[in-house]
Amino acid sequence: MPYRSNADLPFPVRSHLPPHAQDIYREAFNHSFAAHAGDGRQEEIAHRTAWAAVKRSYEKLGDHWVPRPGF
Repeated sequence: MPYRSNADLPFPVRSHLPPHAQDIYREAFNHSFAAHAGDGRQEEIAHRTAWAAVKRSYEKLGDHWVPRPGF
């Protein structure tokens, strides 16, 4: 199910990622979810894709997600 806003994201995403990273996650998830319509693993693929998108722009330092240098 696509997410309409960051408030609809799963709690672990909302509670750990900064707002901009949440935007990246939501947009990547929604795009991947639509692209894999009909696949039995659609939601799993979308979550994995969304985390990969976040990790391209953010990195986890300790307990916090921070922008990668250059972003």
